[in-house]
Amino acid sequence: MKKWVPFLKSDPVVAVVRLQGIIASGARGGLNHAGLAPMLDRAFRKGKPKAVALIINSPGGSPVQSALIGAYIRRLATKHKLPVHAFVEDVAASGGYWLACAADDITIDDSSVVGSIGVISSSFGFHELMTRQGIERRVHTAGKDKSMLDPFRPERAEDIERLKSLQSQIHQSFIDHVTARRGDKLSSDKDLFTGEIWVGQKAVDVGLVDGIGHLEDKMQSTYGEKVKFAHYGQRRSLAQRLGLASLDAVVGAVEDRALWARYGL
Repeated sequence: MKKWVPFLKSDPVVAVVRLQGIIASGARGGLNHAGLAPMLDRAFRKGKPKAVALIINSPGGSPVQSALIGAYIRRLATKHKLPVHAFVEDVAASGGYWLACAADDITIDDSSVVGSIGVISSSFGFHELMTRQGIERRVHTAGKDKSMLDPFRPERAEDIERLKSLQSQIHQSFIDHVTARRGDKLSSDKDLFTGEIWVGQKAVDVGLVDGIGHLEDKMQSTYGEKVKFAHYGQRRSLAQRLGLASLDAVVGAVEDRALWARYGL
């Protein structure tokens, strides 16, 4: 009622955006720029909030989608002149930590896992199994490096060297993002960019996050006891709501489960 009466001051509102899941493009239903952009637009604009709070629970995923989402959050924050606060639940690792760094400050739980500032690539090799089964792999390319890291052929040293070169470039982009956003808050006593993970107060000590706490308490201490929350989350597809899944989605779910399992979750 207050917002309709011009001479009465409205209670402050904080838009709360939940970013939960694997960061991935396409149909896997994870966090990606195309899916999140409309929700983020509404959160920053609707109801003239005092701030935006990101609730993050993600073990990471695509570096490109992480960068796109993080950059979009920063553009909206600049456009609407709003502070952005990040709150980590179970984990904000790898790409999840990239998203957390898009906020002006990061608050975690005593048991939250953050960090994993690195790049990983994993696959399987089946060439020995195929040989035992008498299966011949036939690949024809124009360009000697077109078939790189083929899981059905023995690994080549030059493929591994090329992959590590690509990973190094992506890793440096991650490092640049973290140092640009965290700046002097980062500890100079620790090498934070080895892919190591940090929990609770240890993460505060090395400057990866700003403190221990939770959404309601932090926002009340910042914006007053009468602060209200407007919650925003991703819309699930009809198939997801009905519990239907394609074979591709099932395979993706197994991969996602493995990614969460790295952090004991």
